[in-house]
Amino acid sequence: MAANASSSGGLRVAFAGTPEFAAQALAGIVAAGYEVPLVLTQPDRPAGRGMKLAPSAVKQLALAHGIEVDQPEKLRTAEQRARLAACAPDVLVVAAYGLILPKAVLELPRLGCINIHASLLPRWRGAAPIHRAIEAGDAATGITIMQMDEGLDTGAMLHVRALPILPEDTTASLHDRLAVLGGECIVHALAALQRGKLVATPQPAQGVTYAAKIDRAEAIIDWTRPAADIERAMRAFDPFPGAASSLRDTVVKCWSGTVVSATGEPGSVLAVGDEGITVACGRDALRCTVLQRAGSKRLAAGEFLRGFPVSVGERFTRPG
Repeated sequence: MAANASSSGGLRVAFAGTPEFAAQALAGIVAAGYEVPLVLTQPDRPAGRGMKLAPSAVKQLALAHGIEVDQPEKLRTAEQRARLAACAPDVLVVAAYGLILPKAVLELPRLGCINIHASLLPRWRGAAPIHRAIEAGDAATGITIMQMDEGLDTGAMLHVRALPILPEDTTASLHDRLAVLGGECIVHALAALQRGKLVATPQPAQGVTYAAKIDRAEAIIDWTRPAADIERAMRAFDPFPGAASSLRDTVVKCWSGTVVSATGEPGSVLAVGDEGITVACGRDALRCTVLQRAGSKRLAAGEFLRGFPVSVGERFTRPG
C-alpha cells in the first residue's frame, strides 16, 4: 500500500491517462521532476471534421517531453502489459484513462496504483462526477487522490482537497479548475509517498453516490421540471451534449439561463427580448440567454432572435 512507501530515493512514476484533465496532472508530475518511464494512453481516435486520427492530449504532452508512450487497446493479457512491466515503475498514477485496470496491473507497481478522481469521495463515484455535481446542485466538489482497488472508485483516500462550485460554473469551467487542482494534489501526494508520510483512510460507508455516464437523451429539456433544475442541467451538459429542445421542428440548444418568477404552461414562451427568451417551467420560468440552432454557433438571445424570430405563446417541445 502507498502508506508504507519508503522515503529513500526517487520515484519512478508511470502514468495512465487520456484527456486534457489527465494531461494537466502529467504536466505537474513532469514539472516536479519525477522520472516518468512510460505513459499509457488510449489509441488515437478520429476527430474533427475530417475524422482523421488524432493523438490524445496526454500523448501529445508525453511526446513533447520525450516520454515513451504505449497505447494498448486493453490491458488484459501479459503481452498488452509487457511495456508497463518492463519499465518497472514504483507507482502508476491514473487519471481519466478510459480503461479498467485488471488485478494484474493494480499489483504490478511496487507501491500500487493511485487515481486522481474529480469528486469528494464517496460522493460521485463513477464516470461523470463533474457533470453530476453541478446537476445535483452541490455546493462543493474537489479532488480525491485514491489508492486503487478492484472496485469502482472504492479505494482508500490518500489526499483530499475541496473546491467550491460557483453559481455560474459549467462542466467546462469546473473541469478546468479541477484539472489544475488535480495536478497540484498528485504532486503533493507523490511527495508524501516518497517521504513515507502518505496516510490511507478508508472511504466512509455513508454518502455513496454514483455518477453515471452521460446519455444524450438526458439532455432533452423536460419543461415540466422546476426552472432551477433545468438551469443546473444546462450548465451540467455544457459543453456536452448541450441541453436541447425543439421549436417549430427546429432543435434549439439552450446554453445559459436565469430563473425568473413567472407561471404558464410548461414549454410556452412567456416573453421575448434581447435579454432572453422566457419559457414557462413546472415551477417558475427560465429566461434563456444563450441559444444555438443546429449548424449555427452559440448566440446571445438578441442576436439569436434576429436570425430566428420567436413569438410569445409559441411552445418548446421534445425533439423528434
